[in-house]
Amino acid sequence: MSQTAVRRIAGWLPTAVDARVRALAVASLVGQIVLIVTGGAVRLTSSGLGCPTWPRCTANSLTTTPEMGYHGVVEFGNRLLTFALSAVAVALLVAVWNLRKERKDLFWLAVALLASIPAQAIIGGISVLTQLNPWVVALHFLVSMALVVFATLLVNRAYGRAGRLMTHSLPALPGSMRPVTAVTAAAVALAVVLGVVVTGAGPHAGDANAPRNGLDWDLVAHLHAAPAYLVTFGALFALVVVLARRVVGPFRTAVLGLLGLTLLQAAVGITQYYTGIPALLVGLHMFVGALLMAEATNAADLARWSPRA
Repeated sequence: MSQTAVRRIAGWLPTAVDARVRALAVASLVGQIVLIVTGGAVRLTSSGLGCPTWPRCTANSLTTTPEMGYHGVVEFGNRLLTFALSAVAVALLVAVWNLRKERKDLFWLAVALLASIPAQAIIGGISVLTQLNPWVVALHFLVSMALVVFATLLVNRAYGRAGRLMTHSLPALPGSMRPVTAVTAAAVALAVVLGVVVTGAGPHAGDANAPRNGLDWDLVAHLHAAPAYLVTFGALFALVVVLARRVVGPFRTAVLGLLGLTLLQAAVGITQYYTGIPALLVGLHMFVGALLMAEATNAADLARWSPRA
């Protein structure tokens, strides 16, 4: 590529956070949540070994073959989504390249996203090569949740709602909101960790012959529910403060979303527990869990950067 072409491309790149950067940040967050949903579909349709090897789909083919049926299509489709997310991550890093000095927050979050996606793909490949070892599969899901956290932080900074260079003023909050929202986000993360342990002990292994972690499913399911009580308490406490102080703006919206998603997740979890863990409800539980992780991160991030009342 000639120096003229390089300069032309560099001149086209944003020199300030604009609609292109924001759109790519949102696309990254949406894509990470969609990847969790499609990953759940792979497991819940027993398509975890639809492509029985990695990085190829079969020993002789990079893609799925008709003989592999819909299991191969589901698994290979999930792999293709990883490539799409990688393309978004590369585009985002390129878009903030001219801002790498003055907006190091955006730049390093974009780097973290791009670096984590290949790591996630490799872990996914190891899970296939180990015949869906439940602990490897659990790590694969946890990396996806970490990517949701990174993408949420990136969106907030792209929109100027948080960070040292935030452009939107936030309402003053009591000092208690920072630790409360931080602990609530940590409790959501703990619930996610325990949730993958429950999944590793449960019936949806991703393949009929996949190993299980050997733990008592009923016991770990109850342990998984314990952090949810802390999340509910934190969300309710934050809402009481928001209503009492008549707080408006993005933090109020985040708290309402956090409480709503917490109650929805609890309802889905309780229903699936007493109805034999149907696959559709498990998939919904995973989707709401990803939204809840994003909202908990959002609330904690906004509280951190809000002025104290």
